[in-house]
Amino acid sequence: MMDEKQLLQHNEKIVAELEKDLRYISAIIKQKGRELLTDFSITPPQFVALQWLFEEGDMTIGDLSNKMFLACSTTTDLIDRMEKKELVMRVRDPKDRRVVRIHLLDKGEKIIDEVIKKRQVYLQDVLNDFTADEVLTLKDNLSRLHKVMRKD
Repeated sequence: MMDEKQLLQHNEKIVAELEKDLRYISAIIKQKGRELLTDFSITPPQFVALQWLFEEGDMTIGDLSNKMFLACSTTTDLIDRMEKKELVMRVRDPKDRRVVRIHLLDKGEKIIDEVIKKRQVYLQDVLNDFTADEVLTLKDNLSRLHKVMRKD
């Protein structure tokens, strides 16, 4: 008798449907996020940079470039524009003055906070048709999937 794990491993149709659903959900979230950004004077890549700085704290251009999968020169231009908008600032590392880190300023943090709150309101509206148990099951399964994917 095949257990549930083996059944899932062998059912290519289910895996294909899961991949497609996750891809579509990701695209919808990205599009909604872009719509929300029209209220602010920032581009989607600038928002992604703000998110990384918000979640990870100060980091170098190189670290941020790696997180965003961008060339360092592209990230430098991005940070230049964000500095002009007073979203971030460059600060010298007190332990090593040769190292410059990008620091998130209050204005940038407020944008992150507002956009995330609006995303949560949108998600709450979407989840209104789900039962409390369905929402908890979805959360648990997505958290588990994320945890497994982070290990790779």
